[in-house]
Amino acid sequence: MADVTTVVFDVNETLSDMRPMAGRFADLGAPESSAALWFASTLREGIALAASGDTGTFSEIGRETAKAVLRGQPIDRSPDDAATHVLDGFLGLPLHPDVADGFRTLRAAGLRLVTLSNGGVPVAEKLLGDAGLRDEVEHVLSVDDAGIWKPARAAYAYAAQVCGTAPGEMVMVAVHPWDLHGAHRAGMRTAFLNRDGATYPAHLTPPDHTVTALPQLAPQLR
Repeated sequence: MADVTTVVFDVNETLSDMRPMAGRFADLGAPESSAALWFASTLREGIALAASGDTGTFSEIGRETAKAVLRGQPIDRSPDDAATHVLDGFLGLPLHPDVADGFRTLRAAGLRLVTLSNGGVPVAEKLLGDAGLRDEVEHVLSVDDAGIWKPARAAYAYAAQVCGTAPGEMVMVAVHPWDLHGAHRAGMRTAFLNRDGATYPAHLTPPDHTVTALPQLAPQLR
């Protein structure tokens, strides 16, 4: 088996701490729990499009799901303005505290770092730039350019093509088991970032590595 040369990171929830999104919904007069429902609904719709061979941007889909989740809530502005308020929250999210050290330990081990998100490139660029980590990442990639959302095989193949790397030399890091299952089917190795002590679903292919914080990954890949 070839050595891992490249670490591919999911972005939303894996790198970004999305807890502040609850406040975006509270600002509008909706329950904070609406944030989790909105994000899950957005993923569902994007993955459904991928399953049928279609695609859409995260912002396009997220705008529609925000309006659907907020329907019937006593929001204090128009549905379009409310959806904009939700999506603008993505541009101010922080990184999880373990990400900076995790990136640096992986780079010190001689590994290439890239991101592959179902969201847009500008969101990931701002997230990494605000944290002073943009220079640690070789490529900031989006499924917008792949033409289909993860977990479709073509999304991961796109990342391998851009990096000029065989999928077997890449490890996908995510907090989402469905993302890792897709990466495995595309020929990548996988690492489950399990910050919350979740049980990995038995119906999905088990990850090659499991860590509770990102700095734990580099020793496992050596």
